[in-house]
Amino acid sequence: MSVLEHVPLLLYILAAKTLILCLAFAGVKVYQRKRLEAKQRQLEAEKQQQAEKKDN
Repeated sequence: MSVLEHVPLLLYILAAKTLILCLAFAGVKVYQRKRLEAKQRQLEAEKQQQAEKKDN
């Protein structure tokens, strides 16, 4: 068995690894964006509560 017989298998493994890494990176970016949006909503809610307290 020569090394050249294993090249297609190695390319499939490389492609699969690349796809998994890309999906993982995209998942982390989505998680970070959702966490940031939740933090921004929380800050807006706190500002609104403080504004209501000042009005009373």
